[in-house]
Amino acid sequence: MKKFNFRKVLDGLTASSPGSGSSSGSNSGGGSGSVHPGGTAGVLREEIQETLTSEYFQICKTVRHGFPYQPTALAFDPVQKTLAIGTRTGAIRILGRPGVDCYCQHESGAAVLQLQFLINEGALVSASSDDTLHLWNLRQKRPAILHSLKFNRERITYCHLPFQSKWLYVGTERGNTHIVNIESFILSGYVIMWNKAIELSTKTHPGPVVHLSDSPRDEGKLLIGYENGTVVFWDLKSKRAELRLYYDEAIHSIDWHHEGKQFMCSHSDGSLTLWNLKSPSRPFQTTIPHGKSQKEGRKSESCKPILKVEYKTCRNSEPFIIFSGGLSYDKACRRPSLTIMHGKAITVLEMDHPIVEFLTLCETPYPNEFQEPYAVVVLLEKDLIVVDLTQSNFPIFENPYPMDIHESPVTCTAYFADCPPDLILVLYSIGVKHKKQGYSNKEWPITGGAWNLGTQTYPEIIITGHADGSIKFWDASAITLQMLYKLKTSKVFEKQKVGEGKQTCEIVEEDPYAIQMIYWCPESRIFCVSGVSAYVIIYKFSRHEITAEIVSLEVRLQYDVEDIITPEPETSPPFPDLSSQLPSSRSLSGSTNTVASEGVAKDSIPCLNVKTRPVRMPPGYQAELVIQLVWMDGEPPQQITSLAVSSAYGIVAFGNCNGLAVVDFIQKTVLLSMGTIDLYRSSDLYQRQPRSPRKNKQFIAGLTELNDSPVPLELERCKSPTSVKGSRKLSLPTDLKADLDHVNGHCTSPTSHSCSSGKRLSNADVSKVNRWGPGKPPFRKAQSAACMEISLPVTTEESRENLYNRSRSSSISSIDKDSKEAITALYFMESFARKNDSTVSPCLFVGTSLGMVLIISLNLPSADEQRFTEPVMVLPSGTFLSLKGPVLTFSCMDRTGGLMHPPYEVWKDPNNIDENEKSWRRKLVMNFPSPSQEIGDHQYTIICSEKQAKVFSLPSQTCLYVHNITETSFILRADVVVMCNSACLACFCANGHIMIMSLPSLRPMLDVNYLPLTDMRIARTFCFTNEGQALYLVSPTEIQRLTYSQEMCDNLQDMLGDLFTPIETPEAQNRGFLKGLFGGSGQTFDREELFGEASAGKASRSLAQHIPGPGGIEGMKGAAGGVMGELTRARIALDERGQRLGELEEKTAGMMTSAEAFSKHAHELMLKYKDKKWYQF
Repeated sequence: MKKFNFRKVLDGLTASSPGSGSSSGSNSGGGSGSVHPGGTAGVLREEIQETLTSEYFQICKTVRHGFPYQPTALAFDPVQKTLAIGTRTGAIRILGRPGVDCYCQHESGAAVLQLQFLINEGALVSASSDDTLHLWNLRQKRPAILHSLKFNRERITYCHLPFQSKWLYVGTERGNTHIVNIESFILSGYVIMWNKAIELSTKTHPGPVVHLSDSPRDEGKLLIGYENGTVVFWDLKSKRAELRLYYDEAIHSIDWHHEGKQFMCSHSDGSLTLWNLKSPSRPFQTTIPHGKSQKEGRKSESCKPILKVEYKTCRNSEPFIIFSGGLSYDKACRRPSLTIMHGKAITVLEMDHPIVEFLTLCETPYPNEFQEPYAVVVLLEKDLIVVDLTQSNFPIFENPYPMDIHESPVTCTAYFADCPPDLILVLYSIGVKHKKQGYSNKEWPITGGAWNLGTQTYPEIIITGHADGSIKFWDASAITLQMLYKLKTSKVFEKQKVGEGKQTCEIVEEDPYAIQMIYWCPESRIFCVSGVSAYVIIYKFSRHEITAEIVSLEVRLQYDVEDIITPEPETSPPFPDLSSQLPSSRSLSGSTNTVASEGVAKDSIPCLNVKTRPVRMPPGYQAELVIQLVWMDGEPPQQITSLAVSSAYGIVAFGNCNGLAVVDFIQKTVLLSMGTIDLYRSSDLYQRQPRSPRKNKQFIAGLTELNDSPVPLELERCKSPTSVKGSRKLSLPTDLKADLDHVNGHCTSPTSHSCSSGKRLSNADVSKVNRWGPGKPPFRKAQSAACMEISLPVTTEESRENLYNRSRSSSISSIDKDSKEAITALYFMESFARKNDSTVSPCLFVGTSLGMVLIISLNLPSADEQRFTEPVMVLPSGTFLSLKGPVLTFSCMDRTGGLMHPPYEVWKDPNNIDENEKSWRRKLVMNFPSPSQEIGDHQYTIICSEKQAKVFSLPSQTCLYVHNITETSFILRADVVVMCNSACLACFCANGHIMIMSLPSLRPMLDVNYLPLTDMRIARTFCFTNEGQALYLVSPTEIQRLTYSQEMCDNLQDMLGDLFTPIETPEAQNRGFLKGLFGGSGQTFDREELFGEASAGKASRSLAQHIPGPGGIEGMKGAAGGVMGELTRARIALDERGQRLGELEEKTAGMMTSAEAFSKHAHELMLKYKDKKWYQF
C-alpha cells in the first residue's frame, strides 16, 4: 500500500497553469505518456491512500454472447446433447444448457467447412477451408486443439466419422477418399482413388466427393457420392466397387434408411430419388415435391436445388423426409423454406433468413435403429431455431440463448456492474408480459454440459440501442446474458407515410429512429436516449399503465462564427435573453409546423413528428418528455454529441457542434439554448466573432472521405448509423460500419470534427486561414488528437512535427474553415463553480472538442415544493479549465480519495395512486465532499480527453497531476470506474491499447496492446464498468466481454460451464436372432486390421502434414501452471479412470446377470427333458 502526501509531492514546486504539467516529448505508444505533478497544494492536509497496484490488473476475454457471425457449419452430439456452430471467420461456438456457451477460434482464421463430434467422447473434429483437419479437446472448459492435419495436394470437401469408430473418412475435390486415425491424427495408407471407384469405361471425372457414409447394415461397405450424380457402393474389405448408380442430375446430399437397404438423394433440379440396392439401374422412386404436376409421360418441371435431405424413420408412424430448398422457380420472391414431409402431409416452414444448415435430432445415436426424430435444428444466416417435430403444427422452441442481439443492428451500448439488485427482477417482471407466444411447451432440447453460478454475486445489466429505435435491457450477471425488457422509442413518433417521407424527413434516408446515445441512472430509474434525428427522449419508470399525451419541446440550436479568425480582441456578445426563447421553444402538443413548400428554406421544423393524441403507455418506461432540435434557415439540426441527465436536479443537458441546450424536464421548459461561443461570455480565450447562421450549405465532415462528389445536405445531416454508401462521408458517432482500412492514411478523432465541411483545403486555403501573427499562438479549432498513421507513413521528421504541432490529421484540414466547437462531454455534480466558492452547489461540467472545460452554475429553488413552480437559473460561471484534445469524461473524488457519485432522486412510482393521495415529496441523495473545518480544497475533479488526463483540486482549480496518455493516437473511450473499492481511470486507445491509471495520482497500472482497431463498430460500442468489466461489439451480431481484474481472471475457470459430462452411452437395441443371422456382417468388421499400418502401409508424407496442437496437457499448462495444473491433470485422469472402471464394472455386472440367467434357463431345460426318452422329442 503506497501513501501519497500532496504537501511533500508538491513542495517546492511553483504555481503553474493547468497545462504546465504537459509533456513536450513525443510518445510512440498508447500508454507511454508521463505523469507530471503541477501547481501547488499547500492547503491540502489530507493523506490519500492508494490501495491499487499493478498486481490487481490483468486483461483476458471472458465470454462471447450473441449469434455466431457468418455461420457455415453445424454439428450435434446426440448423447452429450451439445451443439457446435462453425463460422466463416474460423470461430466455433459450442452450446449446451443455458450458461454453457463456449467460444474458440482457429488461429488461421480459415472458414469452417464441416464439424464432426466424436459422439460421447468429449472431442470435436473441424475441417477448415485451408484444407486442415483439427481435433479439439472438449473435456476442458476452454477447448484446445490436440492435433492438426494439413492436406498439401488435395482440397477437403466432405468428412464422415462413423459412430464409435476411430477412423475418419475424408473426401476431396479430386474425388479421392482418404482415411485418418483420430487417435494419432495420422493418414492411413488405405486410399479409395476416384478412377478405381468409377467404371473404367467412364471418360469423365465424377467431380468432388459430396457424401460419405457407411452402410447401417454393414460397416464394411462405404457409400460414396460424387457431384456429377455418380454413387459408388464400395466394399472396404475387397477394395472394389460393389455397386455403381448413375443419375443425370448433380447430387447435393444422401441419407440412408436405417435398415441399410435404401437411401435417398437430393439433386440440383429439385428432385428426390429413392434408391434400392437390389435394383441399382434406376431410382426406385423419383419425386419433385414442389414441382407442378405434368401430363403423363412428361417430366415434371425443374425446381430450385434441394441442398440437403434427411430421411428419418419412426417405429409407430410414417418416416420423416426433411429437406431445404427445392421451391419452384416461379416463386422468386418466396422466402427460404424448410419442407417437412410426413406421410401424405407436406409442411413448408418459411424462414426469415437463408438456411445455412439443418440437423435432425434423433433419440438414438445408432444409425441401424429406428431414428425417432423429435426436433430439427435450423441454422440460418442470422438466427438459430429449433422445430418441434412431436407436435403436428411444428412449433419452434423458445431459444434460451441471446441470439437476437442483432434483431436490429446495434448502434450503441452501456454496461452497468454492481447496480441495485432489485432492478433485474423489476425489469424481468415487466418484460415477461410482452414475450412472444406460441412456442413449444417442451423443454429446450440442447441440454449438454454443466454450469453453476460461481462466486460472482453482484448484478450486471447491459443496455443496447438499435437502429430501429428499440432499447434492450439484458441481465448479464455471472457471465450469462438474458433479455429482461425491450423498449421501443419509435412509438412516441408518428409513423412515416410513403407520401410524406421526403417532405417531413428529408434528412433521414433510413433508420430515422436509430439510437445514438444512452444515459441511465439505475438508482432513480431515469432513462434518456438521443437519436440520429436530433431528438432526446426522457423516460420515467412506472409499474402502472397510463394513457397520456406526450409532451414535446422544440429547441433552436444553430450558431456560427466567421471563417477568418482575427487576433484583435473583441468583446463577446451579451448574454442572450432566455425568456424570449421559451414561448417559441415550447410545444405541449407536439409539432404543429407545416412543411415549407418546395424551394423555400425550411425553418423551425423537427425531423420527426411527435404523436399529438393521447398514447397508451404500458408498465415499464414511459415517455416523460421529447426534445427535438429543429431546422434553421434551411439547414437541418446537427446530431447530438453529448448527453447527461440529473434526476436530483430534474435537468437534462445535451450538446452538438453548434452549442448546448439545458432543459428542465420537471417544468418542461428550456433553460438554456446557447452556442458554444456564447458560453465563454467575456472570458473567451480566442476572441471569436459571432455571426448569423451561414446561408451556404454545409456538408458533414467524416472520419474519411469516400469520394469528393457533393451530397445533398438534407440527406447528409441525420443519416442512419447503420447505412454507409459510397457517396457519403462517414461521421461518428453515427457511422458504425466504417472500416479503418478505408481511411485515407489516418485514423482521426470521432469527436472533434463531426460537423465541419467535408471538402479538403488547398495550400492557398490553408495559408489564408492561418493568419496568426509571428508571436500569436494558433487558434486550436476543433483540434483532433487523432494522428495515428495507418497506411501512409510520414516520410520526413519535419512533416511529422508539423502534423502534431497542428494537433490535427491531414484528413480533417478542412476544419480550418470552421471554428465550430462541439460539446463532447457533460457531467452534473455538486461542486465548486468558482475559484472563491466556500460551499458546493449544483454544477454542470461542459467539455468541448477544443479541450476546454466550462463550469455552468445551476441555481435551484431551495424548497422542494417550489421546484415545480419556481424557475431554475442557469448561468456560465466563467470558470475554464484546459486539456489537450477533445474532452471525453469527468468524475469527482472527495479529499479522502473516495469516488463521489452524482446526486440522484430515489425512485418513486409517478403513477402510484396511493402515493398521489399523500403529499408528494422528492427524496434526494446528495453526495457532498467530506466535511472539514479547515480552509482548503475539498474535492478533486478528474478530466480525461483524447490525449491526456488531469486531476484538479477544487475550489482552488489547481492542476495536481497531468498524464499524457498518448501523442501518436487518441483515446476512444475513457471511464472512471471502481475496482476493489478504489477508483481508477480506464482508457481504450485507437491503437488497441487498454490502459488503467490509479486515482488521483494517475500512476499507470496497466498498459496492454489488446485489440487493434479494425472496425469503427468497436470504437462506438467499447465501454468500461465497475469491478473490472468491459465489453464491445466484436461483430455485428456478437458482444465480447472481457475483464481487466486479476481476481476475475483467476476465478474464470470456476465460472465457465463444463462442455463434457460423463454420460453412459446408450446400449444398442437387441437385433434378434434372425436379424443377427441375415442382417449382414457389420458387427464383425475390424477397421483397425484393414486401415492400420500393418496391412494398409504408410501414406505419402507429401500428401498431408501432421501438426501437434497446443491442447491436452500443454493447453492445461497454459491455463493453470504449477501445482494447480498438476492437480487439475491428476483430477481429470482420476475422473477418466473412474469413469472407465465404472463402465467396466457395469459391463461385468451385466455379463454376470446374463450368465446367471443363462445358467438358470439351462438348468430348467435340463430338468424338463431329463426323464424323457429320445422318441418323445
